[in-house]
Amino acid sequence: MTATREEFEARLRQIGADRYHDKHPFHHLLHGGGCTPDQVRAWVINRYYYQHSIPMKDAAFMSRVEDPEMRRIWRSRIEDHDGTAENEGGIKRWLKLAEAVGLDPDYVQSCEGVLPATKFAVDAYVRFVRDKTLLEAVAASLTELFAPAIHANRIEGLLKNYDFANDVSLSYFRKRLTEAPKDVAFGLKWVLDHAETQEKQDAAAKALIFKTDVLWSQLDALHSAYVEPARVPPGAWQPGTGMLLAKAS
Repeated sequence: MTATREEFEARLRQIGADRYHDKHPFHHLLHGGGCTPDQVRAWVINRYYYQHSIPMKDAAFMSRVEDPEMRRIWRSRIEDHDGTAENEGGIKRWLKLAEAVGLDPDYVQSCEGVLPATKFAVDAYVRFVRDKTLLEAVAASLTELFAPAIHANRIEGLLKNYDFANDVSLSYFRKRLTEAPKDVAFGLKWVLDHAETQEKQDAAAKALIFKTDVLWSQLDALHSAYVEPARVPPGAWQPGTGMLLAKAS
């Protein structure tokens, strides 16, 4: 039986309550000040791979959208990350964080030190959005429903516990406090409008679960590689092996 609009929205929100990555042990470690400088750097390096892939994901989505109005609305997501003449963009803000924690921004941009599992998870998300239905692609983006809370908690935790944290280094997260609600307001309405059968509601819910799995698996990879007992796979960034700014070496 097809759920009402209100019931379906509640189902989507419950997925976040149950599965969002704010519950992962690595986030508790990070926000609570328990990460070493190199564990923070590993997080910055690997999260960059996700950040830099989001505009490619959105471009892949837009290439399949025939409605000019929807493309115009969705295009702002790419501009939020890549930047415009007036807005430096989330990618550049993330590189400010990289520099603040002592990493060479050029090295971070190269993505050479990214964990294999991070690449697999993020690349799978890009393929998902490229290949699945538009409904599933939009539904997968609805993790943004839960993002403002984690950004606010992260800002508070990082400012409290780490010397690198300031308005410049945390500018990415502060900006997302206003960008994410704008995006999710459109995305949620679009999913609720278009998931008019139980089959479509189930597909949308599964897509959102998939995205929570993508985010969770990235933190699993970090925790496995860089938290004791650390097991850094070949090719991934090795703490203490360079790629740091002179002041951090």
